[in-house]
Amino acid sequence: MLAVDINFVAVLISGAIIFALGGLWYSPVLFAKQWISVVGKTEEELKKEAKPTNYVTALLQGLISAYVLAIIIDWGQATTIGAGAWVGFMCWFGFAGAPALVHNIFAGRSPKLWVIDSGHILAFWK
Repeated sequence: MLAVDINFVAVLISGAIIFALGGLWYSPVLFAKQWISVVGKTEEELKKEAKPTNYVTALLQGLISAYVLAIIIDWGQATTIGAGAWVGFMCWFGFAGAPALVHNIFAGRSPKLWVIDSGHILAFWK
């Protein structure tokens, strides 16, 4: 296994930021209305489906994403902000954006849903 130099404090902070900004992204301040309209549910239905475990899962996902991206950035020796951003963009493009587009197409979902969801991943994970 390759040696990795990870700043765990940065990973924890990044994971928390990913979680918090996800809340902002899907809030009425940004894209809640548009997202609700394209998923085909009412606000009341979504409130009933919201469980504490959903939020714990979202936080864990942010921490996992921050950790894995830190590993990839270290392996790629991306030592500048620009290089780190490029690695992040390429990870989004190859592992999140393009596959999510295919899933949306086959599920018959609105392209707007892909833009909102994939935009969230690109904007706040990278």
